[in-house]
Amino acid sequence: MADLRDILARVQSGELSTDEAAVQLQGYEDLGHSRVDHHRAARNGAPEVIFGQGKTPQQMVEIMKSLSARGANVLATRVQDNAIEPILAAFPNATHHALSRLITLQHKAPEPAATKIAVVCAGTSDLPVAEEARITCEFYGNPTLSICDAGVAGLHRLLNSLEEIRACRVVIVVAGMEGALPSVVGGQVSAPVIAVPTSVGYGASFGGVAALLGMLNSCASGVSVVNIDNGFGAGFLANRINRL
Repeated sequence: MADLRDILARVQSGELSTDEAAVQLQGYEDLGHSRVDHHRAARNGAPEVIFGQGKTPQQMVEIMKSLSARGANVLATRVQDNAIEPILAAFPNATHHALSRLITLQHKAPEPAATKIAVVCAGTSDLPVAEEARITCEFYGNPTLSICDAGVAGLHRLLNSLEEIRACRVVIVVAGMEGALPSVVGGQVSAPVIAVPTSVGYGASFGGVAALLGMLNSCASGVSVVNIDNGFGAGFLANRINRL
């Protein structure tokens, strides 16, 4: 209702034409290749996120312009190499996070969360997915704790960080290979654990399927699982839980 009143007031003041108001009231902008959902934040609490894989640089820039024109903070995931330079040229204030393949553009500071999210990753090879989760959490205003290279092959590394992890409201655990780490963490903390299987591992890991199945079969209570390599999905869910 607040958005509707704002649109009507801007039409009345002459700031917005009736044609522009009609576009805003329909809830999306049709770019031909994409229909950008401008009512996503009103429905879900956060603007649409751009999945960059398979999109051309021109498509990425046009979608980002559509979101930015409404003052929305922009998060783009899986940004392809050929799109990075055109995006940064069009949006000098955007930030490219190379390891996680994210681009963020923040026009306004997000509302800060009062409690912290831990992002624990099993191995250094899992860092690209862990960073996707961490930066997503921070994009939405959540303070984070990063614990890297704490896999079960050297459990003392995890145990040395347990008190810090236990102080967090939500724990994201990222692991490949056999995917055992979320079960271990889940048995040690009272917070909800979001498990992220990665495609890291040798042939019998089947591109992350072994880790996915191991996590789905976890004997620790309070562990949920997102899709393989889906650091964004884990970060987005952690933000929602952290704000309950």
